[in-house]
Amino acid sequence: MGGPYHILAKPGEIAERVIAVGDPARVEQVSKLLEESRPVNLHRGFPVYTGTYDGVRVSVACHGIGGPSSAIVFEELRMLGAKAIVRLGTAGGFLPEMEPGELVIPDAVATFSTYGVLATYAPGVHLPLAPNYEVIEALVQEARRMKVDFRVGAVISNDAFYAESKEFAEEWRKRGVIAIEMECASLFGVSRIRGLKSGAVLILSNNVVRETPILTADKLEESVEKAAKIILEAFKKIDVD
Repeated sequence: MGGPYHILAKPGEIAERVIAVGDPARVEQVSKLLEESRPVNLHRGFPVYTGTYDGVRVSVACHGIGGPSSAIVFEELRMLGAKAIVRLGTAGGFLPEMEPGELVIPDAVATFSTYGVLATYAPGVHLPLAPNYEVIEALVQEARRMKVDFRVGAVISNDAFYAESKEFAEEWRKRGVIAIEMECASLFGVSRIRGLKSGAVLILSNNVVRETPILTADKLEESVEKAAKIILEAFKKIDVD
């Protein structure tokens, strides 16, 4: 199939440790936490910046929305040298007491057997959808060290953003799922197949059960910065050799 088609960074321009986000504007926000950060791809609406954090080389990449888009980006980042990818994204909370702005670190991801992209990678099979242990351990340790409030639990990845409802949330809550998002299943599934280390830190943008309005990006900036710093500090502990 050849090299990457969407991310046109040159060899050596993608770091081994990558923060992946859905919103291109968030790439710019997070990249400002890096030193000597510069864009290495702006093609196809998937901006990628690479810089350093406390001496550790890090890239920040946009993966777009949903399983298919994100799977393409994870595959191409791997082709370009990524070895550990952590998603920093938003999610909708399923527990009544959850407040927008809270952090969730997924320890497992549920999905539907028809979840498009993974059903193509592994037809008729449910892939193991969990983060790499070393990654989640480092994320939890850093969140505790920074005294940031967070929850660890299972989330569900769903490709139909506007098909979510209070009833949908309550059904999945009965199954032990605490939040919904769109890309963790793709990340964890592709990572298992391709030998990447992966994890995620999610920010609650709304409470689905209480039907709170979805917070806009400007209202989530503080939480994004907290989550990014947790990931960046965790990267210092994660071995990619």
